[in-house]
Amino acid sequence: MNLLGISGSLRKDSFNRKLIREAARLGHAESFIEADLRFPLYDADLEADSGIPDAVQRLADQIEAADAVVISTPEYNKGISGVLKNALDWVSRTEGNPWDAKPLAIMSAAAGRAGGERSQFNLRLCMVPFRPRILQGPEVLVGRASREFDEAGRLTGDGYIKFLTQLMEALAAEVKRAS
Repeated sequence: MNLLGISGSLRKDSFNRKLIREAARLGHAESFIEADLRFPLYDADLEADSGIPDAVQRLADQIEAADAVVISTPEYNKGISGVLKNALDWVSRTEGNPWDAKPLAIMSAAAGRAGGERSQFNLRLCMVPFRPRILQGPEVLVGRASREFDEAGRLTGDGYIKFLTQLMEALAAEVKRAS
């Protein structure tokens, strides 16, 4: 499986970045690309003047080329991060729809005990217009994330490892089903 990982956090050592890396590892991805969401804020005037930024087109191309995508989102003020929403808005402006029927697994890591449950709900709503094949479970919600990764960035909780492994197995099965 050729996997694209998208973290809704820009921080180099964010828990959501660690979670997509764990998803690739536990899912035995043949290849794994981590998306770069460092885009300008979406602005129709910027688009009209300069077109789609190269970094945005690169992300759209990566989505298109991937067998599947995993998105891990933090929860900021009961929703997804502005970085992730901005990326979705920009990709919606590219030609075609790279998300169409793309197998997609959603997960989250957050400081709170709910593990980003509201951000996952919000992300599912944001993805509706794109029509990916979003897996419905098992849910991976890593709560109190600062306690759940070791120094190497690996998940430590058996329950989280079990659910993430099951989610990645379901994603691989969805990729096979689509082939």
